[in-house]
Amino acid sequence: MQKILVFTDLHFLPEGENIIGLDPMQRFAQGLAHAQEHHPDAARIVITGDLTHHGTEVEYARLKAALAESRIPVSLMLGNHDRRAPFLSVFPDTPLTPDGFVQEIIDLDDTRLILLDTLNEAADDTHSGLLCDDRLDWMESAIAGAGDRRVMLFMHHPPIITGFGGMDWIGLKSRRPLSARLANHDTVHQIISGHIHRTIQGGFAIGQGRIIPVSIFKSPNHQMPMALGYQSPNLSVDEPGAYGIVLLGSDGIVIHTEDFSLPPSESSCYEN
Repeated sequence: MQKILVFTDLHFLPEGENIIGLDPMQRFAQGLAHAQEHHPDAARIVITGDLTHHGTEVEYARLKAALAESRIPVSLMLGNHDRRAPFLSVFPDTPLTPDGFVQEIIDLDDTRLILLDTLNEAADDTHSGLLCDDRLDWMESAIAGAGDRRVMLFMHHPPIITGFGGMDWIGLKSRRPLSARLANHDTVHQIISGHIHRTIQGGFAIGQGRIIPVSIFKSPNHQMPMALGYQSPNLSVDEPGAYGIVLLGSDGIVIHTEDFSLPPSESSCYEN
């Protein structure tokens, strides 16, 4: 059974700045240390976007310094708070498509991970996501090339309506084109996303009664309060930071989430 660790929505800031009193770099460092202590056998860490809060070179440089502590290979993705040019100036070796999108294929034993770039820097609302035809063409080619491997898709913006109206308003604008493309493929077993800052499970309907499971993970730093309906997408609450654990077994995919920032007294284990 292979293991993938998923972090999302890091929101790195310049030194000395914080979000609702929380230091994103400190919280990520705590989460990374926890992950490496408890899951040193992980095949890879995937960070599904919103690496920084403002998309500046200074913030990406702080992230690069933090990632130097990782003994597990790391793949980086972009979210709505990121900006491609500053990101690539600090991480110039990042895999790119011919059209310049930050997308990557990772082949494991029996699973292909496809990392998609939903950043839409031209969006009027500044934070919604998009998979344009070029990105969808690349995705379909990557799915078709998986051979006998099952496929998992990773994207910052989830393809489902979550019930958080403010966040859904700045969600993925190309849900229908994505659904139409995926209807042509039966090897996609799971979609992993971030963006909402909450742990959410759902299903993405792609026609003919087929539904792809969707897992959305919390941030290691700040979370969206449980405020369903149309609420501001800028609401934040200090709840435990988390990362995801994806287990890839021969008989299926299992998703866990780890609230790593709980106090030791609350996370200690006792045998009855």
